[in-house]
Amino acid sequence: MLTDSQVRAAKPKEKSYKLSDGKGLYLQVTPAGGKHWRWRYEIDGKEKTYTIGSYPEVRLPDARCERDEARKVRQAGRDPAKEKKFLKAVGKIDPKQTFIATAKSWYEQRKDLWTERHAADVWRCLERDVFPSIGHMPINDLTAKIVLAVLREIEKRGAVETAHRTRQRMSDIFIHAIACGYGEADPAAIVAPALRPVIRGRQPAITDLGDARIMIRKVEAQDAHPITLLALRLLYLTVVRPGEVRFAMWSEFEDLDGREPLWRIPAERMKMKREHLVPLSRQVVDVLKALRPLSGRWPHLFPNARRPKQVMSENAIGYLLNRGGYHQRHVPHGFRATFSSSMNELFPGDRQAIDLMLAHVMKDKVEGAYNRSSHLVRRRELYQTWADLILEKQASVSDLVNAKRRPSPGV
Repeated sequence: MLTDSQVRAAKPKEKSYKLSDGKGLYLQVTPAGGKHWRWRYEIDGKEKTYTIGSYPEVRLPDARCERDEARKVRQAGRDPAKEKKFLKAVGKIDPKQTFIATAKSWYEQRKDLWTERHAADVWRCLERDVFPSIGHMPINDLTAKIVLAVLREIEKRGAVETAHRTRQRMSDIFIHAIACGYGEADPAAIVAPALRPVIRGRQPAITDLGDARIMIRKVEAQDAHPITLLALRLLYLTVVRPGEVRFAMWSEFEDLDGREPLWRIPAERMKMKREHLVPLSRQVVDVLKALRPLSGRWPHLFPNARRPKQVMSENAIGYLLNRGGYHQRHVPHGFRATFSSSMNELFPGDRQAIDLMLAHVMKDKVEGAYNRSSHLVRRRELYQTWADLILEKQASVSDLVNAKRRPSPGV
């Protein structure tokens, strides 16, 4: 067995050499003068080396103590070198990791599993509703009370379903932290029963044509950014789904200066996963021409004001309706019900064309396949009739463009 004086007196030589202490422990002395403790052991008949540390940081009694601990691990059937490497990695985990840092790690692991559009929506939701209040906080400092306060703010603006989606995403982030070894709990899971329930079924909508005109006059009179106002007008004139307006791209519009202007929405953006053709009324063309100077330099019609390479907020039009006094009375998706109720009542013989305008799935699959691109001429006529009806006594496009620009998160 070695003594401390022997270890201290060991001098470097031309080649590395070893001083044995017993039970596999030895001191390796390098030509540069380094002195390193090693322990030799076997696994499945193969010799392996366990690194303990360097002298004088690790003195002889400490080296023997670590050797004995490593021997216990080996006797238990485990590899002490691998176990030490694992424990060292765990020790590097920062228990004070912030919520936003954890969210970034979680997002990077999952975004490739999502569509580009969904991934952008997820991150935008966190940036808007979560990071400003708690992103800087250590994840283990967040309690159920704090998480619930974040979600209550979302509920206050009437976005109950968004609150539930945000809670689920926060829960996934907490679980990610737990799985990574530094998270301690998932407070977002605890608060789930405290959220207001999502009421499924028909979304709130004003279906009477006269009442709808009154609503539009009130809402378009709000102090809002022109791009938001134009997005609202495009939505109720084309009666597509709100997401199809948000992600509309200039490249999708055809023949705007011709006789048959058309919006060709690609299949990947449609709920039914098939291309949707929207013949454009004169009033829609006016909207697009007024919008071009405001957003024509970007791929999307409705870019985000602060991050123009991204699209406008999913809540922008909803906020505008709320400010106009229609909170929980009419939602952006509700214009489809307004259109369907009004036009089916006025033109009962055009049920098929109206369903095609709404991109509804035909109950008869054979009929649906045959009519997918039919009725285009009649649909163009109906779109023009609808635009003339709904825009009766409404503000002009120039009035919307010249509106005071409200600096809000609406765009």
